[in-house]
Amino acid sequence: MLAAFTFNTAENLPIGLLELISPSLRVPVPAVGLLVTGYGLTVAAASVPLAHLTRNVPRRHVLTGLLATLAVASTVAALATSYWLLLAARLFTALAQALFWAVMGPVAVGLFAPGVRGRVMGALSVAGSLALVLGVPAGTWLGRRSDWRVPMAVPAVLGLVCLAAIALALPVSRPEEEPAARGSAPDARRFRTVLAAGILSATGAFTGYTYVVGFLREVSGFSPYAVTGLLVVFGGACLAGTGITGALLDRCPRAALTTAVATQTAGMLGLYAAGADPVAAVVFLVLTGGALGPVFMTAQNAVLHCAPGRTDIALAANSGAYNAGIGTGAVLGALILPLAGVRCAFLAGGLLTAGACAVLSYPRLRRIPRRTYRALADTTGFVDR
Repeated sequence: MLAAFTFNTAENLPIGLLELISPSLRVPVPAVGLLVTGYGLTVAAASVPLAHLTRNVPRRHVLTGLLATLAVASTVAALATSYWLLLAARLFTALAQALFWAVMGPVAVGLFAPGVRGRVMGALSVAGSLALVLGVPAGTWLGRRSDWRVPMAVPAVLGLVCLAAIALALPVSRPEEEPAARGSAPDARRFRTVLAAGILSATGAFTGYTYVVGFLREVSGFSPYAVTGLLVVFGGACLAGTGITGALLDRCPRAALTTAVATQTAGMLGLYAAGADPVAAVVFLVLTGGALGPVFMTAQNAVLHCAPGRTDIALAANSGAYNAGIGTGAVLGALILPLAGVRCAFLAGGLLTAGACAVLSYPRLRRIPRRTYRALADTTGFVDR
């Protein structure tokens, strides 16, 4: 959990430090923004290839190597005197994170009985969500009271703590012999469905969320100080949604994914339709935030069940697809903004997420028994061709 928190904090730290890094390294703010964008694109591109390359290496060795990379890269980032050195350090951290989420899930759930694995994924996801609610704000506060290099160095310390704990306590075994190395109910069609729904929902979410500050100010009419508070509320909703969903994940894993995606759809379309009203904007913002974390978590859990082969490769594919969706969504929103305004970015995002709902529902519709269609024909006049 600490490792998940540390990686996600390291990924998003530059968001709160943009205005400090820019004058220090004498580069424009958009160039500093590439420290986050380039990070996500690297995770998207490298997840599956790295999972393939390390598929035969014992997981304890992989995790300690990843945490060592995190510690070294974070130290280099904190000491960087040029933008390009900082960018290189960030990309090495991204390579480590790309493999971390592919490996950590099967390792963690494999230590527990199958009946509680959903709760284990929930715990890891809560720790990851805490990075946005606690890690990034704390790093921003620390950077403004000292120097941006100080919070950049903190992940190195936390990474070494995690490295020591995993090196001492995690059992060593061949990857293919681990309890969660294979899906518990392999289903290639279900895996493709989850993957498609994940990339659609990620693209939809970040088509709008990337520009949520502008939406809250221009459409809902909130002041800059109120927007800052609402971002904290959004993060708190994300954390609460992840915690609640994780506790229920073992009871209804399939329904959890569909419910999370449907909630995100309602939140984004609600912001488009009623976001000009401040009260409605807060309600639908909370709905969107409460779904954002659970969507990825429930997709990861579904992949652990339906992976048609190795779960680490399947999770890497899911993580890569999700990160690709994040980048695609940000670009799509940027294209929509000058043409139709920020409200339409949320409309487009909501429609894409609704598409994810349709993808998740379609296989069920195909399995409706023929006698059900006949009953529908009798009562509604529907003709089953």
